[in-house]
Parts: sequence; C-alpha cells; structure tokens
Amino acid sequence: MTPDSLSRALNDQRGFAAVELAAIAAELDADVHELITGAPDPHRLVLSARHSFDHETGSRSVDGLERDTALLDDVRLAYAQAGTARPGAALPTDVEQMRRLLPEGFVRRFIVHLAEIEVDVVRLGGLSTAYSLKIDGRPVILLPESGNWFHENWSLAHELGHLVLGHEGVIPGASGFETRERAANIFAAELLLPEARLRQMDWGRAGLPVLAQLVWDWGVSTDALRRRLNAHGLEPSSEVETALAWTTQKLLRRHWTGANAGDPITRRMTEAGERRFPAWLQEAHLERIAEGAVGKGTLAWMLGVPSDSLEVDEPDGAMELSDDAIAALLG
Repeated sequence: MTPDSLSRALNDQRGFAAVELAAIAAELDADVHELITGAPDPHRLVLSARHSFDHETGSRSVDGLERDTALLDDVRLAYAQAGTARPGAALPTDVEQMRRLLPEGFVRRFIVHLAEIEVDVVRLGGLSTAYSLKIDGRPVILLPESGNWFHENWSLAHELGHLVLGHEGVIPGASGFETRERAANIFAAELLLPEARLRQMDWGRAGLPVLAQLVWDWGVSTDALRRRLNAHGLEPSSEVETALAWTTQKLLRRHWTGANAGDPITRRMTEAGERRFPAWLQEAHLERIAEGAVGKGTLAWMLGVPSDSLEVDEPDGAMELSDDAIAALLG
C-alpha cells in the first residue's frame, strides 16, 4: 500500500480491500475473520501440539504439523456437521484438582474417564503427533494410531495439561510456546508419576518383577520413569537402574507376571492402534443422517469403512447417485 492509502484507511477515509486484509492477516499471523468482524472465527482451529524434544540440543519441534492440517480440518468438519456440539464441562485448573477428579488407577481406562468429564479423544492414523484444541468450547485431544500405549498415556496427560492450564496455540514460533510446553510436560509427569508416590517407594530394594508391575499399573515407559527418578534424585538399585535402560516391552515381557494370563500387553497395543471418535459425535451424525441434514460420508470416514457399505437410517427416497448418473445430469 502507498503511505497515502494507508493513512486514509487508518483515518476512516477509505476501506481496506479484501486482498489488503488478507495480506495484513498473513503478515501479523492474525485471524482475518477477526480483522473483519471484530470477533474470532468460531471455526478456526487453535491448536496446541505435543512437540518432539531433542535432549542433546534442547530444541522442540512439530515436524509433521503441515502434513497434519488436512486431517485436523476433517475432524473440524465432522464436528461442524454434527450440529451444535455437546457442551463441555469446566475443567479443573491444576494437576491436583484433576487427579482428585479421576478415579484411582485411571490410566488403564484413561480415555473412558476423560469422556466422563466431557473431554473428547479422537485417535487417527496419519497424525504425526498429539494435539489439543477446543471446538465450540468443547475440549478435544487428538492422538495418532501408534499402538504405543505408554507413549499415548503421556500424550493424553500432556495435552490434558494444555487444556487444564488454559494453553492455546502452543506450536513452534508462537509466543511463549517453550514455557507452555514445559508446563504441560510437568503437569503430565505429576499426574502420571506423582512425586509423593515415588518417594514412598524403596527403590534401593525394588526387584524387577515389582518394577515391571509398577510400569504396567502406572502406564508409563521405562524411559519416562527413569527420567522422573533422576529429576527427583531418587537412586534405584543397580538392577533396577539397568532395567530402566531397557525398552518397556522388554521389561514387561520378561518380568511382568500378569503377562502369563493370555497376552494383555498385545491387547493394550491393539487398543492404542484403533481408530476412535467420541460415541456422542457418531450418534449425532446418525441423527443428522436420518433427518437428511448430512450424508453418511463423514460418519463412514470416522468409522474407517467405505461409505457404500454403511447401512444407516436415511430419509425415504434418499439415494447415492452413481458417477454415470451424475454425468447424465450434467449433460
């Protein structure tokens, strides 16, 4: 813009053109909807992401953010097509309040217990990392289909931390993102591995079966537990210290006695690799499909099945047009 054009626009002698507002929004990393209307875009996704942390360089990154955008937009569409979102409950404001809200041993059914307090969890293949956001005020956590249940538990706790602490837009380059990432990680550590509980243990006498049972019950990795003990200056026996350098699977397969009853370790892995959407969201789509308000394509996508194989209640006379029928209508 010329200085004269800018001066007249700022003095209300001319309006900003749409292309000028778009350029301003891009330059300021601002919400163009808010520039025009004065209110934030209700459909804009304001994401917080779980960053990868390089322990050697101390740097954090979300390398797959750009690739994840299309999937995140699909999730937003699924909520938009469901109509008015179910209202989310007010979350606690710190980790101690959250722990009191969750039942003892919550980690085994972490996602179910989050649903009970109106926090949605979506699990999708193709995501590079975990995210948290609010859609129409409803808290939502998104997870990749990893099969890695102990990593998933930490991601759930980490993203729950962002939501509880009121963090929004925690992505690389955002103001204060490193401070808020550290705060969410501290929240996750204290939720899953409370310092008081760790100090109650006699780590100098703990054997490998006890260690394996703790890792299983707490739903964390050997690496997470090792770092947590180091952070609080708790010294385990040499046997436990050696085992904490193993992979979680190696410790459990060799020393967890519960593995003798079938294969619960593999079951946990399978569950953490399954596509998942909130039940209320799927039910809302079923109702909207029955009303003729939306098609069944998005519900089929949520379920991970072909649309033409999905049998649902649809309005009388509703049908899917074939490619040939569409071509004929278009002449």
